[in-house]
Amino acid sequence: MSGTRTGAATARAIDPDVASSVVRRLVPPMPSTGLRGWIGPLIVTLIGGLLRFVNLGTPHAVMFDETYYPKDALSLLRFGVEMQTVEDANDVLLGSDGVWQTVDIFTAEPAFVVHPPLGKWMIAGGEWLFGATPFGWRFTVALLGTLSVLMVARMVRRLTRSDLVGTIAGLVLALEGMHIVLSRTGLLDMVLSFWVVAAFGLLLIDRDRTRRRLAALVERDGLAATASEWGPRLGLRPWRWAAAAALGAACAVKWSGLWFLALFLLMSVVWDVSARRTVGVQRPWLATLIRDAVPAGLISLVIAVAVYLVSWTGWLVTDIGYARDWAADQPASLVPESLRALWHYHSEAWNFHVGLSSEHAYASNALSWPFQARPTSFFYDGFDAGDGGCGAESCSAAVTALGNPLIWWFGILAVLHQVWRWVARRDWRSGAVLVGIAAGWLPWLLYLDRTIFTFYTVVLSPFLAMAVAMTLGSILGAPDADPKRRRDGAIVVGVLLTAFIIAAWWFYPIWSGQTVTYDAWHLRMWFDSWV
Repeated sequence: MSGTRTGAATARAIDPDVASSVVRRLVPPMPSTGLRGWIGPLIVTLIGGLLRFVNLGTPHAVMFDETYYPKDALSLLRFGVEMQTVEDANDVLLGSDGVWQTVDIFTAEPAFVVHPPLGKWMIAGGEWLFGATPFGWRFTVALLGTLSVLMVARMVRRLTRSDLVGTIAGLVLALEGMHIVLSRTGLLDMVLSFWVVAAFGLLLIDRDRTRRRLAALVERDGLAATASEWGPRLGLRPWRWAAAAALGAACAVKWSGLWFLALFLLMSVVWDVSARRTVGVQRPWLATLIRDAVPAGLISLVIAVAVYLVSWTGWLVTDIGYARDWAADQPASLVPESLRALWHYHSEAWNFHVGLSSEHAYASNALSWPFQARPTSFFYDGFDAGDGGCGAESCSAAVTALGNPLIWWFGILAVLHQVWRWVARRDWRSGAVLVGIAAGWLPWLLYLDRTIFTFYTVVLSPFLAMAVAMTLGSILGAPDADPKRRRDGAIVVGVLLTAFIIAAWWFYPIWSGQTVTYDAWHLRMWFDSWV
């Protein structure tokens, strides 16, 4: 017993300055407390909300893939599953009064759909509140896009410990054209993006909470006691569990969420290794693998799968969904018929996805996405003089899924800068943002022969905004830098942000379906590939 007491006393006495330094490295102080840290993020969220909600019902049309998801959402409200629609469903929908209980566009046959239900259930929430109208089926998506601006601002604040850089990140996302267009359209991709961003933020909170716990152990027991061969256990991880639920929700919107599930959880494990290494644990990788990685992976997968299956509740509890009774004619099994039928449904959807190679006028190669070389036209209508409020010889109203080109083109440099910081400076923050970009972009390089579209990059937009803001923060310089250095940096940052704002003002008419002269529309088509 006396040896134990002596060891504990020695552990508390060893190198208090070193222990204090470790604590500061584990938990860098936040830049501010209370309302001050919310002012900037809330202001840019207001800007983002205005750009996303003003005239949200315009155009009064079914745009691009809105021909699928709002109708599927309405079917979920009515039947719990997706049903086939009549041939003139779009005209009936637009000509109705929007009361979702009475809009009759469905046949008695179930529909074969290739995306899970959660995103459509969320779109259905807007239809339930505001009716089966363009505003109704776009409402939830616009809300999620607006909330994403707030989340990104707060996340980058946490990443960089800077109120200013966090606010810049939120502003960049608020002005990002792809994010604006997909926030104003009843498609699934913004819903996917929201859950991915939420998961990223929850993992950041988990990282800070875990490192705060280690710091408390160092302060209580001393650095030597904490830096044992295996190190301390990191305790329960409710924020990581919540992140797993968000990632399960992402998968329940689109299967591409699986890449984020895999890479984000791997990233979280690497963060645990880094935390143990910071306090001097002798075998950080093995300790993390045994104590955290395996149980965390199992628990996270169980949570994600459970959330995914819950999203299929409507299909599971009814008997009218597509292939719902498939297993009834199959050999008996210990697995319930409903789950075997669901597996069969998924195999058919998988075959559809991997075999999708039909030509489309707006299909684009994933290699071209960072350059926004081939945007997707969601809507276009031309008017002659006197029609549709046209005061010129001819007018156009368009919704083009085009990213803010100045943000994306500068973003290429910003991403390269973050790669350099990650490799040369071992900056974990750059690595975290790059993981988000890699999960949303690199997998599509495996499917260069498939029919895919540039608007899939909306899931990258938040991480691109993070990279841009962090690079602008580097240009600005540290708060304690030479005043001339800070002044010169502020000028460069100010010029770039002004350029982003001007570009957003210039392209907003073709992001939001405003009626402009044909010449004004054509001036915004900078390249032939944009037409």
